Amino acid sequence: MPALTMTEKILARHAGKDSVVPGDNIWVDADILMTHDVCGPGTIGVFKNHFGKDAKVWDREKVVIIPDHYIFTEDKMANRNVDTLRHFVAEQNLPYYYDVGSDKYKGVCHIALPEEGHTRPGEVLFGTDSHTCTAGAFGEFATGIGNTDAGFVLGTGKLWVKVPPTMRFVFHGELPPYLMAKDLILAVIGDIGCDGATYKAMEFDGDGVFALNIEERMTLCNMVIEAGGKNGVIAPDKVTLDYVNTRNKFKKPYQVVNTDAGAKFCFEKVYDVRKMEPVIAKPHSPDNKATVTEVKGTKLDRAYIGSCTGGKMTDFRAAAGILKGRNVKIDTFIVPATTEIARGLKTEHINGQTLEQIFLNAGAKIGDASCAACLGGPSDTFGRLNTPISCISTTNRNFPGRMGHKEAKVFLASPLTVAASALSGTISDPRDCLQ
Repeated sequence: MPALTMTEKILARHAGKDSVVPGDNIWVDADILMTHDVCGPGTIGVFKNHFGKDAKVWDREKVVIIPDHYIFTEDKMANRNVDTLRHFVAEQNLPYYYDVGSDKYKGVCHIALPEEGHTRPGEVLFGTDSHTCTAGAFGEFATGIGNTDAGFVLGTGKLWVKVPPTMRFVFHGELPPYLMAKDLILAVIGDIGCDGATYKAMEFDGDGVFALNIEERMTLCNMVIEAGGKNGVIAPDKVTLDYVNTRNKFKKPYQVVNTDAGAKFCFEKVYDVRKMEPVIAKPHSPDNKATVTEVKGTKLDRAYIGSCTGGKMTDFRAAAGILKGRNVKIDTFIVPATTEIARGLKTEHINGQTLEQIFLNAGAKIGDASCAACLGGPSDTFGRLNTPISCISTTNRNFPGRMGHKEAKVFLASPLTVAASALSGTISDPRDCLQ
């Protein structure tokens, strides 16, 4: 039996095979299909066109629908998308629908999925969003698919998948207090380029990775798509299992999968995190890498802390540590990824002040849990760039128009670097604020 990588092993098991090799085309069984308000209506249309208007989904317990992108808006077309989801959920009697405006509403799908117990080691998760790869942090195969593929999965529970080769990125050393997972993944993307991992699995390893909490591991896997990756994955350990077992409200069994000794990787790169410094992605591409030293002093108009990449509790703790007792000099937006995180901002304290109080006292604005400005969205979206200004952001893409205005400049950085920059109105080094 040949040695397999995690990705190969998971796909083989879900295809009913003993082994696979990169390049194999196989039918894979899905454990979860997720869709949201952007792609959900199209996915539903494909499903009905090909399986019939009265067809039922293959397994109602395995479909998760989470509106999150274009929600807190007066835009009629965006509202129509959510209405389409509501009609389909009622028609199919789907139990896992986290409707905006309801008590079940959660926020950004990629963070809501693990919070609600829909991510488990060894499983296959398909989602109609490219950042579905976030869930690879839980030791599963998670990847984004298009509406046509998702419509097929809705009807059959299967998908035709080509097995990707695996790249391995090893981080060694104790992470300095001025670095976060965002710096690590921006360094990788800058080194290999936005097409460097095209249709490849990106496996993360090393003591530097396993010292990260689960939210930081999610940040690593979240942005593999910015390097063209098919999926990102990290082997499950006690940190993973403690989180999953706490959230596994459905008591579903799962099988932990690890890379075999001697498994073959198509590429390997090793980093020493102790020798790294904060990283920035300059406009207009996530691989336009610079160290913070190289761009320090660049004038900014806005700072944004939020999204599936940068709107988790770990991100806000880091930012609050910088902003406590200080005042921002530019418009600064805080957007929690989920309602659970939003509650955490109100309850978690640093030296007697809640995180929410710290942000508000610093002069920041706090929005509702959602994707908000990350994808731009309707003109009334919270935090959207409606003028060609310069913004430093914890989001994952800085392509032209990504947060709204097509001529705006977006710099990607960690929450630490964004918070430090908000205090000065220029790109700043978080090391100067942590001294």
